[in-house]
Amino acid sequence: MRAQNIYYWLLGTTLLAACGNNAGRPGATADSTGQTAAAAADSTGMVLVPGGTFEMGAGDAQARPDEQPVHSVQVDSFLMDAHEVTNAEFAAFVAATGYVTTAEKPITMEEMMNALPPGSPEPDSSLLQAGSLVFSPPNHPVPLNDVSQWWAFVTGASWQHPEGPGSNITGREQYPVVHVSWEDAQAYARWAGKRLPTEAEWEYAARGALVGQPFTWGTEAIDAGQPKANTWNGRFPYDNTKRDGFYGTGPVKSYAPNGYGLYDMAGNVWEWCADWYDANYYAQVPAAAHNPEGPAKGFDPADPAEAKRVIRGGSFMCSDEYCSGYRVTARMKTTPTSGLSNLGFRCVKDR
Repeated sequence: MRAQNIYYWLLGTTLLAACGNNAGRPGATADSTGQTAAAAADSTGMVLVPGGTFEMGAGDAQARPDEQPVHSVQVDSFLMDAHEVTNAEFAAFVAATGYVTTAEKPITMEEMMNALPPGSPEPDSSLLQAGSLVFSPPNHPVPLNDVSQWWAFVTGASWQHPEGPGSNITGREQYPVVHVSWEDAQAYARWAGKRLPTEAEWEYAARGALVGQPFTWGTEAIDAGQPKANTWNGRFPYDNTKRDGFYGTGPVKSYAPNGYGLYDMAGNVWEWCADWYDANYYAQVPAAAHNPEGPAKGFDPADPAEAKRVIRGGSFMCSDEYCSGYRVTARMKTTPTSGLSNLGFRCVKDR
């Protein structure tokens, strides 16, 4: 829950959707071949992802335990938003419905106390105000196992005020909307006549018809050649050279699409999936699963009391020095009410 995110931030630990402390530099450097020609988005801004069978997960040196074992999955054809949902698109939804996001609602004392260990004193009332977690980096090196060094709960932060009061989205209409919870993303998807992608659909689409490649673009390392995605350039979290053109989020479609014509499947912002997150789920998937929808409930061994949803794709905060969340197989998770300044979504639709 959102209150628990605040609690973990106060502790200086994390169970959030920030880049995990999973360092690992991709070893392959050669360009790959075999991408399909990028499809043009239709009049609704969606592209067709043709169905097929693929090997989901990873078994190489970069693979984390929850990405294993590799297993065969079949997905039917579907339509997917060519890019992440933008501020302009989300604003149209809010204007049409009057929807209020999770980050714009105050936290009740009951919600906060339920997130704290039994016997905890009541927190300061300032932590009950509406707000969200904002990337607030230091200007010097810090331990990479203490996310409180670069995250701060900011009262008044929301999709309309990404950095808090005084900030706005003017001029950022084509940037991905952020500070949206899974519940917010679900509400938008229903309004748009769409849905959130399953984790299997997301990974299949991210691969862009490439087989066995670690990235949406192939095998070339993130910091080699031309910029391929909006990620962290330099020393995280205090020095960003902006080699890719951006310090934080950037406009959608700023880089070349993958083989299916999908933009920003790596970097920029993490993206919500429909599935619950279970660290052991891949070992439980039936052989040759057809359109798997994930586990029946969530399980995070690092935080078994809180069920979480899957997020995918990495963000502008990911780097090969600190994490490699932009790998097509990389999994992350957070609670459904979480909102962060590096977390957004895109939608899919049955064909």
